[in-house]
Amino acid sequence: MSNSNKYAGLSDKGIQHPPLPADRKTVFKTTLDPITFEVLRNAFVNIVDQMAEQLLRTCYSFVIYCRDFSSGLSDPQGNLVMQGTGDIAAHVGTLHYTCKAVIEAFGDDIHPGDVFIINDPFRGGSHFNDTRILRPMFYKGELIGYSQANGHWADMGGAAPGSFNITALDHMGEGLRITPVRVWSKGVWLEDVARMIAANTRNPGDVIGDMQAQAEATAVAEREIIRLCDKYGAETIKTAFQEVQDYVEVLMRARLAELPDGTWYAEDYIDQDPKLEEGLIPIKIKFTIDGNHAHYDLSGSHPQISTFLNAAYGGSFAGIVAGTKYQFPDLPLNSGLYRAVTVNVGEPGTVVNADWPSPCAGFCSGPFEKLMNSVFGLWAEILPERTMGCAFNLEYLLVGGRDTRIKGRPYFMWYDWMAGGWGGRNGRDGFNATAPVFGAQYGIQPLEGQERLAPVLTKCHDFVQDSAGPGESRGGLGAEKGGSVFEGERIVVSYCCDRERSVTWGMWGGLPSIPHGVWLNKGTEKERYLGSIFSNLPIELDDVFTRPSAGGGGVGDPLLRDPQLVCEDVADEYVSLERARIDYGVVISVIDRDLAQYEVDVEATERERQHIAAARLGWLDENAETIAADYRAGKLNEMDCIRQYGVILDWGDGTLLPNTTSQFRQMLKRRVVPYWGKTLAVLGKEATQRSRAA
Repeated sequence: MSNSNKYAGLSDKGIQHPPLPADRKTVFKTTLDPITFEVLRNAFVNIVDQMAEQLLRTCYSFVIYCRDFSSGLSDPQGNLVMQGTGDIAAHVGTLHYTCKAVIEAFGDDIHPGDVFIINDPFRGGSHFNDTRILRPMFYKGELIGYSQANGHWADMGGAAPGSFNITALDHMGEGLRITPVRVWSKGVWLEDVARMIAANTRNPGDVIGDMQAQAEATAVAEREIIRLCDKYGAETIKTAFQEVQDYVEVLMRARLAELPDGTWYAEDYIDQDPKLEEGLIPIKIKFTIDGNHAHYDLSGSHPQISTFLNAAYGGSFAGIVAGTKYQFPDLPLNSGLYRAVTVNVGEPGTVVNADWPSPCAGFCSGPFEKLMNSVFGLWAEILPERTMGCAFNLEYLLVGGRDTRIKGRPYFMWYDWMAGGWGGRNGRDGFNATAPVFGAQYGIQPLEGQERLAPVLTKCHDFVQDSAGPGESRGGLGAEKGGSVFEGERIVVSYCCDRERSVTWGMWGGLPSIPHGVWLNKGTEKERYLGSIFSNLPIELDDVFTRPSAGGGGVGDPLLRDPQLVCEDVADEYVSLERARIDYGVVISVIDRDLAQYEVDVEATERERQHIAAARLGWLDENAETIAADYRAGKLNEMDCIRQYGVILDWGDGTLLPNTTSQFRQMLKRRVVPYWGKTLAVLGKEATQRSRAA
């Protein structure tokens, strides 16, 4: 049998189907004694976390140093045995695919001392920047498993610094695609291969350094696994690899079996396909619980689009798995969970299963975040106590050029992501200015470190007042960050984001946040709105770029929020006096602004809330072009358009987007209007009843 046939089919390409009930493991049986099992299970977690510490302390890239990385252990078949406790959510679900891709590519031609590299989204990866280094681990000549260290390299070549290229019609315009390649052969460093890879990037020194740091991280795992084999024996370690997966499968199935059976549906949107008429791009999920198994079907989603906001199957699978894992934070994560929770991403050719050679560098801002937030919405119907509104969208602002401060004028990369607001929760407000759900353990990059490494000066970094989606539980606040380049040449800026139009939404009657988007020289004669996706835009040294991150969506009817809590938000400058009245119907009097002393006008608040309750449904049917004209005239702002009228515009010139507005209004009428007038306590009970009825 040829290797190509022998190893074919190891990866399911994200097209999974629920197993038959007879094939579902429901009883955990270990051949190891309980103490040994627990010691080894926790040892595997510790090993992966040691890998993370090794990489954190030896990496060259500031992006990886700020924790855009992950690590994992896999068994000889490539199944994930353990992932780290501080890994990026977007990498969850992809490490086992890239490990299987290496096994498929090399078959029996894998030897002690080999180390492989892969970044291919079409072989189970996420996007080209997420580059994985894999090491097969041998004990006395026998393959025991694989260790894998994945890091986000700041640049993978292509037409745009940072490799986020909105104009790319296929992946060739995005950067270097690395199919499974050997970079160490039987312990020998293949320097020619490594330097060829590095030479196709703008940061070859960082790439070589990170490649070696990731390889050393995998060596840490191999060293520790060999130590465990010496102590317990290779057969015991291989058995433990299998049984920790069985353990998670059984635990997850037991949790699912406690929940009602049923089918639920969710829909979220990408802002646009630039090659099509304006309109939101739907991502659809059908979610089913059948006994002790959960299954997600994404096959009804929109065809792949012309820009980089597509996801290949690995990225979409990871979004579903990560969103589900948030509902069960106490459970370990490995391939055992993938047996209990399956995903059908659909046939290739959709926005959630983009076919080669579609561009997909922006999967993180596109389908991934929509899938995670949709999963949160689905589970709110099943576990209402864990309800959370939509979180802000992951975004990257990239400024690149030649650094004239340094001899040789090397390329510099200012590669920035923002903190933002998470959605309100059932009975609690959302988190302010937190790392994205894409990677909750992201380190928000220190400004001093950025300014030392690139000639970019940060000029503002603060909360955005009124950015929290209003609700009985409001969302968390977003932040604003601005800066300019103080030295350099051939400077360009790119932005990877979304939810400029599919604005961060609320749950159970809660209202949306604010749109994402970048401004150049805001408030000056040179003011220019750039939007939420663009690439290679030339800028000058005196240009100032600013952008907000959205807050989280609200949960529950904002008219039912305790007026005293609104008053406290005003005192904290989270909410303005004006938006307290418009969004919450709370009228507040200023006692002493300097001492932050405010008071609720109880009678005026009662009248205002009655007025809003009577009028707000009609606002969603107001003539949209009239609203757009009022925006252009300065009578309304973005929040008025979005929260009161459900109208979406080009936020730069105020042009109405009629198709998008129609879709957005339909979403509000489906997701918000039916829940108005009911408290969160009542809504939680109703969700439980709907779940049981399903």
